[in-house]
Amino acid sequence: MACLFAARLSAAGFTPAVMGSWPAGLDALEQHGVTLVEPDGQERTYPVEVIRSSKPGRTWPYALVLVKAWQTAGSAERLAGFLAPDGLAITLQNGYGNREALAAVLGAERVALGTTTFGATLLAPGRVRPGGEGQINLQALDRLTPLVDILCRSGFKIEMSPDIDSLLWGKLVINAAINPLAALLRVTNGELLTRPAARALMKDLAQEAAAAAAAQGVRLPYDSPERVVENIARRTAANRSSMLQDVLNGRMTEIDAINGAVVRLGRQAGIPTPLNEMCWRLVQALHPVEEKPIEAASSETQSAVPDESSLSV
Repeated sequence: MACLFAARLSAAGFTPAVMGSWPAGLDALEQHGVTLVEPDGQERTYPVEVIRSSKPGRTWPYALVLVKAWQTAGSAERLAGFLAPDGLAITLQNGYGNREALAAVLGAERVALGTTTFGATLLAPGRVRPGGEGQINLQALDRLTPLVDILCRSGFKIEMSPDIDSLLWGKLVINAAINPLAALLRVTNGELLTRPAARALMKDLAQEAAAAAAAQGVRLPYDSPERVVENIARRTAANRSSMLQDVLNGRMTEIDAINGAVVRLGRQAGIPTPLNEMCWRLVQALHPVEEKPIEAASSETQSAVPDESSLSV
């Protein structure tokens, strides 16, 4: 996702800076720039700035945080010195708890919440294939106006939301229903609809997550979680979920910030979420054994993996 955003910003004439911890990825970006590989096979390469130093030489007014949820706290530590004192770090990540992890390091006044339906597949270091057009929803803050202008000029569709938590939970419910099942069964999103048992589980997972949202006082941006989840699975039928891709590549997943978060918040409110807990534990069991296991549903693990990156503008 960082490569996708960096390429679009660069194509529009801006100079984005990419910060990350994957040497091969940073080498590729530094030597060749970021390459967008379109579905029709056409390729275009765009220059980007790469940040390797841990000592800030300058600061940025905005940072788009696009790392995996379990990498957020570690990324916040690295980002702290590069973000201007009055700057904003905007999380566009999956899962629940990223805003809180960023705020714990940067301060709540330097963090903004957003969601996105854009997708991308990393083909190789510095090479990315867009996953189709989507939308970015941002917290309604006047301080974000200059960034909104930059993103719009870079071809992104932006909506400002007065209730961004509703949209965050709306996406969380969908991810909690689709991602773990796709990862556990090793199937595309659409395949879940063709298997009656999987389809029933998907609906039940959505209902549990929606109940946890309601217990938090959150009103979802749709009336029927079950219908929306099925529609999303149908619309993205050929997609391999990010969680499935992580499992297939032997990486840590975002399960703790998705189903794990549903379980934790459900427990706090006295809402049972047995299916979400089952999926949480099963996907955790697929995590690489060399990684430190996560005992609580949080996004505060600081380990680094190859696809970690964050984008500063």
